[in-house]
Amino acid sequence: MEAILDAFSWLFNDRTGVLVLIAGGIVVFLIIAFVLERRTRKHYFNHEKSEDDWDLFDDEESGWSEFDDDNK
Repeated sequence: MEAILDAFSWLFNDRTGVLVLIAGGIVVFLIIAFVLERRTRKHYFNHEKSEDDWDLFDDEESGWSEFDDDNK
């Protein structure tokens, strides 16, 4: 029990422990994002772009203007 308390004390009260906690969280979320992206690509492998699809990085002119009055 003493070892667990020492580990939690180091993890939350020491600067290096907090950095390890933050770095570990970043690594865990990167792994989760990678796995979910792979599963999504595997599930939607044959999706073809249609007229209703939009792309954030669209190469063609989309007609969108940064001014709200022009978009009506």
